[in-house]
Amino acid sequence: MYETILIPTDGSECAARAIAHGLDVAQRYDATVHVLSVIDTAELLELGYVGDRSDFESRIEPLEAQAKRAVREVDSNPRREGLDVVTVVREGAPVETIAKYVDDTDVDLIVMGTHGRHGVERYLLGSVTERVLRTVDVPVLGVGPSDGEG
Repeated sequence: MYETILIPTDGSECAARAIAHGLDVAQRYDATVHVLSVIDTAELLELGYVGDRSDFESRIEPLEAQAKRAVREVDSNPRREGLDVVTVVREGAPVETIAKYVDDTDVDLIVMGTHGRHGVERYLLGSVTERVLRTVDVPVLGVGPSDGEG
């Protein structure tokens, strides 16, 4: 039923729960897992970024390190054993980057946390998750926070 599963992650606790669920589904269907973290360069630009490219790069470096840590989280998950896993870090607007990745990679299912790292957006369904749900043409399995999160 599912051959390619995408798990977007921002490194949050809710995303870690989504990784666990996504790996469980992948085990069941012997699917390939793609773990994607998007460095939100659009957010940097919206915050009124001014400066030259080298300054922009210095602002990106810590975000890139965080994104790389987020996708590596899958390596420490015991459910990963025996699965084909691809980890990817991209720059861009998260929703658009996820949607393009879905199209380019023929993803069958997205498994993602319903709440990420950002403030007010956490109170309902996370804004990125909601917008992905409305944008893509594949099923999206939303994994909510555990008790005490979000």
